[in-house]
Amino acid sequence: MTIRVLICDELPVIGDGLRTLLDAVPDIDVIGTTDNGMEAIVLVRTARPDVVVTDLNLRTISGLEMIRRLGKEDAPPKIVVFTRSDADKTVSDVLHAGASCLLGKDASPQQLITAIQAAAAGQTMLAPDVAQRLVTWFREQPERPEPAPWPELTELTPRERVVTQMVARGMSTEEVARELIIGEATVRTHLYRVRTKLGVRDRAELVSLAYRSGLIDLAGHSLGGERSGSRVDLRVN
Repeated sequence: MTIRVLICDELPVIGDGLRTLLDAVPDIDVIGTTDNGMEAIVLVRTARPDVVVTDLNLRTISGLEMIRRLGKEDAPPKIVVFTRSDADKTVSDVLHAGASCLLGKDASPQQLITAIQAAAAGQTMLAPDVAQRLVTWFREQPERPEPAPWPELTELTPRERVVTQMVARGMSTEEVARELIIGEATVRTHLYRVRTKLGVRDRAELVSLAYRSGLIDLAGHSLGGERSGSRVDLRVN
């Protein structure tokens, strides 16, 4: 399957360089480049890229704001952030906004290609130093408290709970549909109803709630004792 990619960078020389690099990859098709955050949103709506590769510095609106707005689209693309900054605040903002992958501008061409392919497959990839910091932070945290009560969870149907658990484990809409043998539109409908019932705005908040409420725990267990593999890849090959 060919991965359709939109490139966003405030410096045309970088955008053009990335386009030249990615155009040489057989399974990647660059559908456009832009240095303008608002124009990027328009291009996403009209050209429907699978993955957006973006810096955080763009014209009109920032890359971070663009990511947040794209997350509210009906079928948002996967986001690979390609930025100079790897400060903790940047990492937190980018991940909360809904980005799938985060790389520094010092990443190798192969790392960028791998990140795009991982994002298109519904996986997460972080720069090695960022991944190490997150692991260190996690290990320093106190033991996880008892799940917070969340009465709204009782309003979910069995199918909605299953879809929520699968999404919380990192599965894409396409993967959930294939696993449950239902249409992608049906998965999106389930997710819309779940977000409405639970009062969350986007997929990132839904995943956070699933862990905080105990619907799925950090070890990958869903309620009921099922064990599931994690889809999150913290490595950059």
